[in-house]
Amino acid sequence: MLVLKRKQGEAIHIGDDVTLTVLAIEGDQVKLGIDAPRHIDIHRHEVYVQMQVENESARDSANLMKQMLKNKSEA
Repeated sequence: MLVLKRKQGEAIHIGDDVTLTVLAIEGDQVKLGIDAPRHIDIHRHEVYVQMQVENESARDSANLMKQMLKNKSEA
């Protein structure tokens, strides 16, 4: 993990297309502004993890359904 210190108003560039700017520091919270192309998905970590869990669950359900249909057609 790369660790960088930034002050309010300072920015970090990721590649050529993404810029993170520290907009404000209020107590123990930092407000970040993210400038990125629309095709790049940006999510808070907890939202991203929940999406992964739901996608895995949906994949498991689809595989189970596929297996059940296969077994039924073989019978």
